[in-house]
Amino acid sequence: MNPMTSTQLIPASDSTALTLGFSGSLGNLDAYISAVNRLPMLTQEEEIDLATRLREQNDLAAAQQLILSHLRLVVSIARGYLGYGLPHADLIQEGNIGLMKAVKRFDPTQGVRLVSYAMHWIKAEMHEYILKNWRLVKVATTKAQRKLFFNLRSHKEGLEAMSPKQIDALAKSLDVKREEVIEMEMRLSGHDIALDAPSDDEDEKFAPISYLKTESEEPTRVIETRQFDRLQSEGLESALSKLDPRSRHIIEARWLSNDDGSGATLHELADEYGVSAERIRQIESAALKKMKGTLSHFA
Repeated sequence: MNPMTSTQLIPASDSTALTLGFSGSLGNLDAYISAVNRLPMLTQEEEIDLATRLREQNDLAAAQQLILSHLRLVVSIARGYLGYGLPHADLIQEGNIGLMKAVKRFDPTQGVRLVSYAMHWIKAEMHEYILKNWRLVKVATTKAQRKLFFNLRSHKEGLEAMSPKQIDALAKSLDVKREEVIEMEMRLSGHDIALDAPSDDEDEKFAPISYLKTESEEPTRVIETRQFDRLQSEGLESALSKLDPRSRHIIEARWLSNDDGSGATLHELADEYGVSAERIRQIESAALKKMKGTLSHFA
């Protein structure tokens, strides 16, 4: 039910029923609240009669009268949740949904007034709306965390952090661990940050998008870098240690003597050992194959 509009209430069939003039568009929230507060409240006898007709005869006119007469309750409850920074009209709309659910499930034979029963359904819908929209990332997921979330919000005074004494007192009253209170307070104290920078170019370098997009900190790239560093240090040393002195010297002279890769040529090493360049190439190939097998254990 949108709080900004409503339909003409269908009159009840008996003389004690409500007759409410509440029709058309109300224009704005203030007009809606003003109209809601002018709606007469039901007596206990009227409430029982309407609820019985709804339960036994599925009388939708009776359901409508039960809902309209309790809209002021939704407005009152919604006012208590304005501190979460969400639109008052949206809170009222969610509360109206909870009121409808309560009316549908209300049992007049239990001896409980609808106002007491509906209060729990109205708050439940508002709580769900707040948790879904207050943060991009959920701050409370379990039933116990939700209870702690709303109690903590009502106990915190301003934006200041709670003192150890306040934390202990709240943990005791809610029968939770003080660590849980501390963790929830930290979640509440945080705030969402836009990934993109404001329009001011000077702020671009401080926006999360500028450092979150760097590939050097990407998880798979970090792992690859660590593996490469390990290969270059202990892996390479282990592989070289498995070679005979001549093979090791050839590999080091060919590939490890200069950082730019400009090592000794096959002919230079051939002259040094008094063998052909082809023989040096064969020794090098066998050494590299052996090193590859050793390095595979470090991958």
